[in-house]
Amino acid sequence: MVNGTRFTFRKRERIVSLKLIESLFGGGCSQSVAAFPLRAVYMLTERQTGDTPVQLLISVPKKRFKHAIDRNRVKRQIREAFRQHKDLLYHVLPDNQRLLLAFIWLSDEHRPSKEVEGRIVTLMRRIGEKLNS
Repeated sequence: MVNGTRFTFRKRERIVSLKLIESLFGGGCSQSVAAFPLRAVYMLTERQTGDTPVQLLISVPKKRFKHAIDRNRVKRQIREAFRQHKDLLYHVLPDNQRLLLAFIWLSDEHRPSKEVEGRIVTLMRRIGEKLNS
């Protein structure tokens, strides 16, 4: 545990609601930042009691990797990088706000885990800066 956040990634931290997914991608309130090979789409919403401060969706399109094993590897890399560095976002969020965050893979090639982790950290820092301004 670092600064009150645990290095876990629980099911309640995932976006599983179709309603939330539609509001994230369909609504005009969401914003986007990119750091190749990833793009992050995010949106702030009101936080209800019991909600986690950050909820995550990971998308690796079948267009990019035809085999499920390749898509799953990339998702695992993204999940692990988020799990280790999620405190970057937890500390900048106001108490009454929830961040919906989606990472979308843009490349046709695998990348080393260190590179993926670096891009995730870059995106999360940029999102944190935009939330503070």
